[in-house]
Amino acid sequence: MQINLISDTVTRPTPGMLKAMMSAKVGDDVFKEDPSVNALEEKVAELFGMDSALFFPSGTMANQTAIKIHTNPGDQLICDKYAHVYNYEGGGVSFNSGVSCKLVDGHRGLMKASQVEAAVNPPDFYHSPLTSLVCIENTTNKGGGACWDFEELKAIRQVCDRHHLGYHLDGARLWNALVAKGEEARSYGALFDTISVCLSKGLGCPVGSVLVGKKKFMDKALRVRKVLGGGMRQAGYLAAAGIYALDHHLDRLEEDHIKARELGDVLRELPYVKKVEPIETNIIIFEVDETKCSSELFHQALTDKQIRIIGMGQGKLRMVTHMDYTGDMHQHTLKILRSLRDL
Repeated sequence: MQINLISDTVTRPTPGMLKAMMSAKVGDDVFKEDPSVNALEEKVAELFGMDSALFFPSGTMANQTAIKIHTNPGDQLICDKYAHVYNYEGGGVSFNSGVSCKLVDGHRGLMKASQVEAAVNPPDFYHSPLTSLVCIENTTNKGGGACWDFEELKAIRQVCDRHHLGYHLDGARLWNALVAKGEEARSYGALFDTISVCLSKGLGCPVGSVLVGKKKFMDKALRVRKVLGGGMRQAGYLAAAGIYALDHHLDRLEEDHIKARELGDVLRELPYVKKVEPIETNIIIFEVDETKCSSELFHQALTDKQIRIIGMGQGKLRMVTHMDYTGDMHQHTLKILRSLRDL
């Protein structure tokens, strides 16, 4: 039995999703004439109560577009040191927008409003970059799927308003946060200027993210997507997968969260596991005590048992549960982990 826990991006379309894709009505989306893409964009905009939405081939491109429309070259954005836009988007902040990042030393990727306030450069001090944007990530990838406290997000919104800053949410796994905390998408739509949401992680689509936002920003997004090479033609086959996922795969995210917590419980029983980060959603990040067992040895032991996980660097390992990780796979993985107690 081969089990892949390296990410929730490894899923394949379900039979129902494939059927929806193959029966999709399509057109040329570059001319905004693909009915399935238009329907997906309208659906996501309505979910968040925002003006409009735009379909993208990737979450990175959606985030990079948002950064571009909120900033000018030479500006600076504020984000946590764990932020995806800083760590995992290939330096696109500087390459695409000519913008630098002011990194905040938060906890598990979560900043405080007071930290954001302290990071804002005085606008009349022309020696420093002009602060123009705050970027939030929910859930935090490098922070182990941690969910933001909504009251803190509201407090950061107030900081942005005081300093006339844009407010962007990298919501690649926002669906997980909404399910885990029982929150509403519209609450986030009322708070942020732009939000990116991924369809190809927890929702199980083969491709795609959506950028949603206020009209004054989204009017610019179509042009930026074109410049970045994100214009697609008969993209409705992919958009249909997104519509199907939103209709059928949201509630089941709690299953992934339960499995993640159960994996964490077993990992904590192993004598050489030094720490397991708190598990709120579908990501498990843990550290091995190198004086008892090297992380490489543990990683290889799982690989030998055909269970794939991923290294995060600095001695940290990660597992991510997802919709293709079945109940049988889960029970098998728990059994294998327990068998490695005396590794």
